[in-house]
Amino acid sequence: MLRQFSTFARSKRSSPVARASFVRPVAASFAARRWASSTRYTIEHEWITYDDETYIGTIGITDYAAKSLGDVVFVELPNPSDEIATGDTIGSVESVKAASDIYAPVSGTVEEVNTALADQSSLLNKSPEQDGWLCKIKLTRPTEFDGLLTAEAYKAHCEGSED
Repeated sequence: MLRQFSTFARSKRSSPVARASFVRPVAASFAARRWASSTRYTIEHEWITYDDETYIGTIGITDYAAKSLGDVVFVELPNPSDEIATGDTIGSVESVKAASDIYAPVSGTVEEVNTALADQSSLLNKSPEQDGWLCKIKLTRPTEFDGLLTAEAYKAHCEGSED
């Protein structure tokens, strides 16, 4: 009886159907968990989406910041290959209401900047957390990412700022 059970169990574990039904939910939940945890925020209203396989972080300003600024008319960005440290000013945004510095949420080297913003600064108003990204950096200290605010903590921060 034991021999038959172990042969049956092995055949069930190794069948493609059994493997697929076991693996898919785990892989899907891992992917959703990884995506949800790959974006963090600062109290200065910057966001960073981090890819832990390439060590590249994409930085931008939040929707909250874009709405607070009003219509953006000019964006100053860092230069590719600039070395930046957490808290450094990496650029600025000028709007009809105000000018605001952009701070580095993490340390690293600027790999790329969003050149579309030179001609279309309004992307920051239309799509601040998608097409209006500012720059991509290669993180030199990936653990700094973990110290930033989660989406829930950032939302609570913003709600506290409105009081």
